[in-house]
Amino acid sequence: MSAFSKSLRVAAFTTAACIPQVALANIEVDADRDYLPTEIVVTGSLDGYSEDDGSTGTKTPTPLVDVPQTIAVIGQDQIEDQNLRQLGEALRYVPGISIETGEGHRDAVFIRGQETTADFYIDGIRDDAQYYRPLYNVERVEVLKGPNALIFGRGAGGGAINRVAKIADPYGLTLAGNASVDSFGGFAFAADVGTPLAEGIGLRLNATYEQFDGARDVFEGEFFGIAPTLTAEFGDTQVSAFYVHDEDDRVTDRGLPSLGTGPIQGYDKTFFGDPDYNRATANVDIARLRVDHKLSDAVSINGTLQYADYDKYYGNIVPTGATATTVTLSGYDNSTDRQNLIGQANLVAEFQTGEVGHTLLLGVEAMGQESIDGRNRVLFAGGATSTTVPLGRTISVPAFTTTFQRERNSDLTTLSFYAQEQLDFGPLQLIAGVRYDRFELDTFDVGSSTALSRTDEKWSPRVGLVFEPLEHVSLYASYSQSFLPQSGDQFTVLSSTTALLEPESFDNYEIGVKWAPRPNLLITGAAFRLDRSNTQATDPLNPGAVVLTGASRVQGIELSVTGRLTDNFDISGGYTYLDGEVREDTTSAVAGTRLEQLPEHQVSLWGRYKLTDRLAIGTGVIHQSSQLVPIGGPVRLPAYTRVDAGLFYDATDTIAVQLNVENLLDEDYYPAAHGPNNIQPGDPLNATLTVRMKL
Repeated sequence: MSAFSKSLRVAAFTTAACIPQVALANIEVDADRDYLPTEIVVTGSLDGYSEDDGSTGTKTPTPLVDVPQTIAVIGQDQIEDQNLRQLGEALRYVPGISIETGEGHRDAVFIRGQETTADFYIDGIRDDAQYYRPLYNVERVEVLKGPNALIFGRGAGGGAINRVAKIADPYGLTLAGNASVDSFGGFAFAADVGTPLAEGIGLRLNATYEQFDGARDVFEGEFFGIAPTLTAEFGDTQVSAFYVHDEDDRVTDRGLPSLGTGPIQGYDKTFFGDPDYNRATANVDIARLRVDHKLSDAVSINGTLQYADYDKYYGNIVPTGATATTVTLSGYDNSTDRQNLIGQANLVAEFQTGEVGHTLLLGVEAMGQESIDGRNRVLFAGGATSTTVPLGRTISVPAFTTTFQRERNSDLTTLSFYAQEQLDFGPLQLIAGVRYDRFELDTFDVGSSTALSRTDEKWSPRVGLVFEPLEHVSLYASYSQSFLPQSGDQFTVLSSTTALLEPESFDNYEIGVKWAPRPNLLITGAAFRLDRSNTQATDPLNPGAVVLTGASRVQGIELSVTGRLTDNFDISGGYTYLDGEVREDTTSAVAGTRLEQLPEHQVSLWGRYKLTDRLAIGTGVIHQSSQLVPIGGPVRLPAYTRVDAGLFYDATDTIAVQLNVENLLDEDYYPAAHGPNNIQPGDPLNATLTVRMKL
């Protein structure tokens, strides 16, 4: 057997849903592989920041070192040490990701140069509406780099972001809580309570309330979330039920306009909007039921059904340009009502034919989605859609009204089948599979009374080789593919043009190495090339039409280290080099243009060092090179370096106090943008004091 080969005996294992199982996923290690733990209980880290669960990347119980793909994991210990409460905060420490401001009301990122507002998952199930995702009920965050439609379906051109939810323990008590206050005046409370209800049945409740504030002149809001979970075991069957209710209400902050080639200077605290109109609200309800059943020692099945209801609204006055003395403003409000129903089922069989080990995955997924998206336009005096006002420390927004602009209704249905085989030949392992997707979108534009539809059927392959020349080292090479319909990742409406066009295609080639020098430390390196094709371009023979001849390429290298360097020192960090450009003219840029929000160099490093049994210190650094916003334009976000710090003290065995300081050196920096005139300044020095209790 190979160095990383396992005999996997799983009573109820994690698959793409990647639900943490409590004392269920026992992974027996060959006797000569003692650098890996004899048991992986995927409820968090192995030890400190260490992680070894790679099941999200394969839909099978596969160790992280055996997945031929770059995967970054932020575990529960790191989430607590950095006092992370929202997904966007956690992603700032992941190399290869640039933060997009998301119009001040949603998660939006660039992964390896590919923008997305929809490639988000919870326990492997799609969670694609536009809102800010909290972490109060999350065990860990996984970032899987590169397109991989076999696992995730359409989209995920640069990768996918999966949150693993906390799960109830049928056999143990959970009692934890924390309270935080920061130097801006914001505060938060959270509780995590779990108890067995009967033999094999456990209930867990996570809840939080947060009020936030910031350095900007007008910014405030509140968040409330509650997430009960229930786990029940009946012999070889486990049933897990989840429910999440989140309410978010905050100011819509669109940041600063640009002037010349960068952010306008001297106005980092100025609010370029209307304090009453610039509001964003989100009410999110997600209910999920999962059943795992062991048919035999070698065969297991699971099924998940998820219903999600998203009710979103945001209104904003937004800067659209500036001079040395004036700023131009426009505005609109937008509402989205969306319901998703997703069903997924998987069968995993493990068996041996001669000297070859097999792990076979067969799966099916179906989805129905209904969306209503409406927008009203702001009108100023005389019916103008924009106005120019004096530039000053405080912006005075003239009186305005709103009028109907559009309403778009869409019905999306998908049906997918996939198969994957993992073959173990000893020192060589092969992962190969393919997914079939049938994608049907019907849209209706209320304003124009236009109904359009399009159906796509796509095959998406994946293949990877893992070779283990030494006991602690694996080398891999992989190819994967994904696609995205021309309607975009939110699928609100088709146009007469996009209804006729084939989906965009993403092809990823990657080689890498993973090295586990000790049981709780993983060092990885990868080189990749990501080609995007079927991008819209202007037809040279008919300038009024578009053709699918546009293309772009991103290539680079990524290095990371995660885990315990010494008995007292935990570390999580990495470096990414990115080079990307348009290769064939698109409708937004000509060949040779560097892609937007693609910093050439990214460095992130966070470490915690234990000084005594009760006292520890932490420090972190984030660096990004300058980056274009948008593609082809003159505006750049300047390069920046941010330093963070932490101090941790265990007052008793159950009470801990920590102090986190973000932007310790109080640097002026601009980490995110949404085009050239919505540039978000980073916060100045901010200290947060947290008290934690855990029994």
